[in-house]
Amino acid sequence: MATDAAVSGRSADPAERPRTHTPVFAVLDPLRAVGALAVVTTHATFWSGDYLRHGVFGSVLARLDVGVAIFFVLSGFLLSHHFLARAFHGAPRETTGRYFWKRFLRIYPAYLIGVVLAMMYVEDNAGAGIKSWFTVLLMGDIYVNDTYRSGQTQMWSLATEVAFYVLLPLLIALVTGFGRHRPTSTRVLGLVAAMVAFNVLWTLDLLDRINDASSFGLPGNWLPSYLMWFAAGIALAWAHILREAGRTSGWIEGLAALGRSPGVCWAMAAGLLVVAATPLGGPTMLAAPTVGQALTKQVLYALIGALLVVTGVFNDRNSTYTRIMSRPLLRHLGHISYGVFCLHLVVLHFVMWITPYELFIGTNGPQILGLTLLITLPLAELLYRLVELPAMRLRNVGRRAEPTARPSASSTRS
Repeated sequence: MATDAAVSGRSADPAERPRTHTPVFAVLDPLRAVGALAVVTTHATFWSGDYLRHGVFGSVLARLDVGVAIFFVLSGFLLSHHFLARAFHGAPRETTGRYFWKRFLRIYPAYLIGVVLAMMYVEDNAGAGIKSWFTVLLMGDIYVNDTYRSGQTQMWSLATEVAFYVLLPLLIALVTGFGRHRPTSTRVLGLVAAMVAFNVLWTLDLLDRINDASSFGLPGNWLPSYLMWFAAGIALAWAHILREAGRTSGWIEGLAALGRSPGVCWAMAAGLLVVAATPLGGPTMLAAPTVGQALTKQVLYALIGALLVVTGVFNDRNSTYTRIMSRPLLRHLGHISYGVFCLHLVVLHFVMWITPYELFIGTNGPQILGLTLLITLPLAELLYRLVELPAMRLRNVGRRAEPTARPSASSTRS
């Protein structure tokens, strides 16, 4: 059972809160596991052919790529909360170099393991040259290639998320006047609106222009196509900071009330997912959507991600939902979820190789998914203990170590 401090979303270490102004959001840990499970499920059922069977349910399976939206909203919330809270309280800002060092340690070691396994053991990558290795190791595939690399098709989202990491310090600088001012609602919500507006403009107009002007890369997977998902996280972070400081308002209290009604949030998210599974959200398979369908899907996914994340931001610490979501096992699944994300497609290739299951037949979906999870989860546990945790212990290299709470998915995962 988690402590009251963790359950309530507050840091269990009294010395940590004044230093960081960012609590540990325990309920958010299992949500990352939900996102990872959704991604694994949508890939396994695509390979099994279940997208085209089971009617509406098959279409919903295709829309479980919404797990990526959950990741992006979480990243927007957690990372911007750290920056905005420090700026709001007038605390010394973290240096950009240290921020990038922590992001590198959190993301790259596990990514490297997943990439090496895919490049060495997935048959379609046999014979890859130095250029291919160099490109994938730098997360550059979506910028120079027009196809996904076998065993790594999920990594486009990680490259896009890293682009957000790079952009975030500049965004924070804009809302703080490059450190001269504390952030205000006008500046922060103006930034959120600008991100959403540019996302819409990119989807409706700029993306086609870039596709017509160039023949390389996958511009549809670049950061501008997903800015509204990160923006949703930033808006939630600002609402939480203001409410914690006692500077609440109608829209903030509305979000807080929504967060304290997790059943309503999950039901609304499920309903929106069904809407996204209709033609409004675009084709079920790999055909290109219209610009209207693409934008509709982006908006629906942003809402779904925000609805789930708000249940961990403004949760009632005495509720059954909070107690269940704060249990150590569920939180630990969140801790290892990044390893699940990095490794599951290599495992899926392995499952299809060792079994008689055929691609796109549509009769072995549960078996393929079950075997993939059965193998991936222990491997992700090993990756977490042998690679991720040791890497994170290096985050204080070059500076005097400060007391911190135990690393968790909600406080360290991007």
